[in-house]
Amino acid sequence: MSDPLAAIADLPGVPEAVADVRKAVDRLYGHRVLRRKSPEVSARSALRGARASAALDGVDVPLEAIPEVTDPVVQGALRVSAELGRLGPTWRTAPRQVLARLHTLAAAGLTEDLGRPRASAEAPDPLGLGPAPGPEATVARVDGLVGLVTGASRAPALVLAAVVHAELAVLRPFGSADGVVARAAERLTLVEFGLDPKSLSAVELGHLELGPAYGESLRAYLTGTADGVATWVRHCASAVVLGVREATAICEAMQRG
Repeated sequence: MSDPLAAIADLPGVPEAVADVRKAVDRLYGHRVLRRKSPEVSARSALRGARASAALDGVDVPLEAIPEVTDPVVQGALRVSAELGRLGPTWRTAPRQVLARLHTLAAAGLTEDLGRPRASAEAPDPLGLGPAPGPEATVARVDGLVGLVTGASRAPALVLAAVVHAELAVLRPFGSADGVVARAAERLTLVEFGLDPKSLSAVELGHLELGPAYGESLRAYLTGTADGVATWVRHCASAVVLGVREATAICEAMQRG
């Protein structure tokens, strides 16, 4: 049986990127603060990730101002972040259900069609990716994505997470808040497929810190070439490593008191 994810895992530079991420995560998980306070580190990482995800969708607010911000994009990112831990067990078995729930949380206040696939060919394009596929083509590709999440592959979790993120970002299956959903699904995959089971890496912040490379790497993925897909996976690896750096900084701050 073919294993498309395994083929991606073997693309140039990807094995090295996967190894770098594994080393970074292992170092983080050895931090003494996590022996007693990993839930608090995870909560702080989640807040930073939600702020970064909203910023990537165009609403950038200071971390300390988050509690007072009423913007629906920010509030949606916060709701998604708070719910991820409860959605994990369902992600492997019923991804469509989880995606619908993520959209319902992310897009409240932005649309009335919560959790429903878009029926129109029109979809926002904040990253300059070009027109989204039509509704029928989108449904077919989401079906393929569901098969990857629920299927068996020898590929590392990083590779699956990168493909999940990219497919949702380029398909824009809901037509609103798709970026927040895509980034949440990436984080959920990293957690549920064992790379970051405590959800410590603020991977969304990593994407934000990488600046224009986020959209550029997604456009590379869209080419469908081996080099383009590998570029995106390597970008995601860099985002995870930066997210680990942020989590390490959180641990260090907590250790200093």
